[in-house]
Amino acid sequence: MVLNKKGQGLSLNVIIIAALALIVLVVLAVIFTSSSADFADKSDNVAGDSKLKLTTLSLTYGDCQPSGSAESTFMNAYSAAQSTDDKDNAVSNFKTEITRCKDFSADKLTCEGNSGCLWG
Repeated sequence: MVLNKKGQGLSLNVIIIAALALIVLVVLAVIFTSSSADFADKSDNVAGDSKLKLTTLSLTYGDCQPSGSAESTFMNAYSAAQSTDDKDNAVSNFKTEITRCKDFSADKLTCEGNSGCLWG
């Protein structure tokens, strides 16, 4: 029996190169998706809890409020806290700063004349 080869097929080299390219693309996709998921988790853990707590506490601000540096100090202390007691201590210290600034809320000059407070 005689076989007729009338169709044109892909060469073996083309098939191997296409398979390798597909494998490389899949590996890159897995690396980037896992890296981006890790980054999202880390950024949420670093900024998410402390930013949420700061936003909650900022609802209690009056006209005279803590400065941005006081807020940054609070966020750093809250993020670095290892235990619930440490977090509670950071919150307590920042509430004390909020209360201190509220005591100067008579006017803008009194507020901003005291370090660490801004008129809002």
